[in-house]
Amino acid sequence: MNLRKIITYDNYFERFMETLSEKVQTKIQYGLLLLKTQERISAKFVKFIRDGIFELRTEYEGNIYRVFFIFDEGNIVVLFNGFQKKSQTTPKKEIEKAIKIKEAYYADKQSKNS
Repeated sequence: MNLRKIITYDNYFERFMETLSEKVQTKIQYGLLLLKTQERISAKFVKFIRDGIFELRTEYEGNIYRVFFIFDEGNIVVLFNGFQKKSQTTPKKEIEKAIKIKEAYYADKQSKNS
């Protein structure tokens, strides 16, 4: 079984997780385990957003949580910002934030490699 490596960037994900109850954190960790170990993941858990950004989808007791991530080098999953979703559509400001974080991630990566 091929495992994906999961890393976080600039503590966005950690700060989000700190705001959640232990039960919600456990549920998100289950989604991360699927992301790490499964070749194909149901759209119930993962959805492509745009510009290479995906969301990990978690629902717990009627609340909806999302964590944005990208695939890097085909295998590494880089976790970005997360939020509790309160409407049917994903808030545009959250998507824009994830895009900015992705750009910063690649700029940092490039400067470390040069």
